[in-house]
Amino acid sequence: MRPTVGRWVSGEDFFDREGELRVLESHVRGRNHLLLTGQRRMGKTSIARELGRRLEGKGWIFLFADVEGSTCAEDAVATIAKETYPIRSIASRLGTGVREWVGENLDEVGAHGFRAKFRAGLNAGNWRRLGEKLLQQCADQDAPVLLVIDELPIFLKRMLHHDGAARRVDEFLSWLRGAIQSLGDRGPVFIVSGSIGLQPLVHRLGIPDRINHFYPIRLQPWDRATSVECFERLAEGEGLRVEDGVADAVYGALGLGIPHHVQSFFARIRDFATLRGTRAVTVEDVQRVYQTGLLGPFGQNDLVHYETRLKDGLDDETFSIAMEILAEAATLGAFTRRARRYLEEQYEELVNDIRGRVADAIEILVHDGYIEESENGHRFPSRLLRDWWAARFRDHHVPLESRCPDPTTVD
Repeated sequence: MRPTVGRWVSGEDFFDREGELRVLESHVRGRNHLLLTGQRRMGKTSIARELGRRLEGKGWIFLFADVEGSTCAEDAVATIAKETYPIRSIASRLGTGVREWVGENLDEVGAHGFRAKFRAGLNAGNWRRLGEKLLQQCADQDAPVLLVIDELPIFLKRMLHHDGAARRVDEFLSWLRGAIQSLGDRGPVFIVSGSIGLQPLVHRLGIPDRINHFYPIRLQPWDRATSVECFERLAEGEGLRVEDGVADAVYGALGLGIPHHVQSFFARIRDFATLRGTRAVTVEDVQRVYQTGLLGPFGQNDLVHYETRLKDGLDDETFSIAMEILAEAATLGAFTRRARRYLEEQYEELVNDIRGRVADAIEILVHDGYIEESENGHRFPSRLLRDWWAARFRDHHVPLESRCPDPTTVD
């Protein structure tokens, strides 16, 4: 098992999740379409790809379309078409119009050239028809097809920003639902996933029923035992000698078994040992690496991903409110109900429907795993995320209560 940071894993590098894979495969074989959810860095892409790899070994066709870079329905359909390129029975039977766009032998064009020319022939008037034909060709294959659409919420959010209206998002999701329902059990099985929540997005747009044909499955963090086993497997694979208690101390420092964070912590510890010219790691080393590696300047790069994804999923005003909530929870240990009332009071002259905006921000922060409900408000479930945010805002965040001109006015 090799250490992996920042990319999806499969095959021998894939660790655990056997129970989740069994559940996913059972639903896919039952022709159920799935919405794979879970907080950041939980391994959604990896588990979807591993499921596809295993099903390919059992005679399925596996297609994986990452639509993060798409800004309109035409882009998304072209991306899905590109993933069908290796299946010549699909690419060559999409119709004479497609062959005319390509204008060359499929072998000569290549997948990227096929996508570019396919996209050039799409417009607002024909993407639905050609998208439906594409899915029909998937349904006509001798083998069953699993089609994963990754980063669907990011694509929808980009389309929302690009067009400035929810109509196009509604239009695409309604088309996808209609296409899936018209094909029934003959069509491909869909799994959609993403690093921002799809459910909060459609809820805010007032179209939650557009995704009610997807059965939601949420990936949970690893428990302590699984996190410890993963760390020890990584150490064994790299030939590191770890003192008793090291792996447990790693989990204790993280506070939550997010797979990417376990991998990242191991990589920092391995680098620390390598720089010292040793293959041995002590419990004392864990806290040193946590402070200087994960919370240091290089470790802060991981925080940028969390902030960027949050910004991708929110409008500017709601993003600013979310950052206030996170800064308060990180520096003071919790975003309390009292702090929420202070926040609403301070923004009520600046933001329309401030209470609704705060509620939206909290819903997304909880759904995406930044914070969780606690006894008196909300707090970070991940110690690492809390410490990351605290390191950034400790010298800049003024507690909400201190900004209130007359705290007695807030109950």
